[in-house]
Amino acid sequence: MIDLSHLLTADCVDAGVTAANKKALFQQLAIPMARATGLPAKEIVACLNERERLGSTGFGGGIAIPHGKLDGLSSVFGYFARLNQPIDFQAIDDLPVDLVFVLLSPPDAGADHLKALASVSRALRDRAVLAKLRGARSKDALFALLAGLESLHAA
Repeated sequence: MIDLSHLLTADCVDAGVTAANKKALFQQLAIPMARATGLPAKEIVACLNERERLGSTGFGGGIAIPHGKLDGLSSVFGYFARLNQPIDFQAIDDLPVDLVFVLLSPPDAGADHLKALASVSRALRDRAVLAKLRGARSKDALFALLAGLESLHAA
């Protein structure tokens, strides 16, 4: 069972995101992320775009983990989105992405940032978990799966 509850709250899970491309996705996700963190949406978008310029965070199998470090955060912050339609992410396997887990960390969170990336990556490599995430009917069911909570709605 996975447990990413230390990175996510129920408010930071979205089950029905529609975006035309990566740029539009970052702009769209930055709005609820700004509300949750108190940081300007523009800074969040700039941080994610800056990291993508180094290379795509699409790691294959329809999964992307955009991430970056941003002043103003006190701890690692996560936001999960399931897209209605997969989008091109220039992923390593060239497959479009439909599951996105954004991680933002304070600039001095070196080890914590890497541990969070490893935890999310490990969880999202599990085919059974991916099938459940793609089949979950609501954001509550998605959160229950990601937080490792038992949920009748998750199956």
